[in-house]
Amino acid sequence: MNLFSKITLLLFCFMLALPVFAAKDPKQGAIKSRQGEMSIRAFNAGPLFAMAKGDMPYDEKKAQMMADNLKLMLDLKNGGAWMEGTSNKDYPDDTAALPKIWETWPKIADYGKDYAKAVQGVAADAGKGKDALATAVKEMGKACKSCHDEYRKKDE
Repeated sequence: MNLFSKITLLLFCFMLALPVFAAKDPKQGAIKSRQGEMSIRAFNAGPLFAMAKGDMPYDEKKAQMMADNLKLMLDLKNGGAWMEGTSNKDYPDDTAALPKIWETWPKIADYGKDYAKAVQGVAADAGKGKDALATAVKEMGKACKSCHDEYRKKDE
């Protein structure tokens, strides 16, 4: 990639990120950032769950790629997206995150550890066949559900 291409790519990435940084309310930017992360997780996890349930044909390469994407996301340092004052009490129309998240710190971090362990299991087993994927995805689903059940407003 030549220098012009690198500069163009860098500027394009900056333009995409600019709305988050330019938000008049940095807490709104934090909410949007964490929702974006959750959307990317769902984009990658959804097909894994579908393959495990038999709702979608098992595809070893696709399963491994999506599992690896989820594993890669574990390396992100997005603590700033969880700033205090960004719950559904503070922003009722913008987030389902319950205030309990910030009231129970550091207990909630245990849910993140459980999720990380489950994702590592999915990444290790995704390419080993539908049965191996299904077993690993089940654990990831439990990890997601346990945190969402306790810290996310239920859909009405």
